[in-house]
Amino acid sequence: MSKTAIQIKGRDQVATAVNKLLPQEQVTITGVNKPYYITVKSTIPLAHKIAICDIKKNEMIYKYGEEIGMATEQIKVGEYVHVHNCWGTKARRDTAEVQPNGGIQE
Repeated sequence: MSKTAIQIKGRDQVATAVNKLLPQEQVTITGVNKPYYITVKSTIPLAHKIAICDIKKNEMIYKYGEEIGMATEQIKVGEYVHVHNCWGTKARRDTAEVQPNGGIQE
């Protein structure tokens, strides 16, 4: 079975897994560009994000062409992108400054 992940916009650094992805599998990245392959580096659940390029620590991460978070560590192409390495910037309270370590400073 061919494994696929979809990149929605050209500036996106992540693609959404259409299948559960396992380490060392080849996944086809489809969507905005000509399809290409990358090697999966960590288990990625169905409908979760895989890095399609290297992302530096503290770099903003884009999905759907929108900023979704900031990398809390360096993320390599093929790795799982989720709460363990991405501090979400969406759905934050406007009245408080939420810190990357999870603390809220009023």
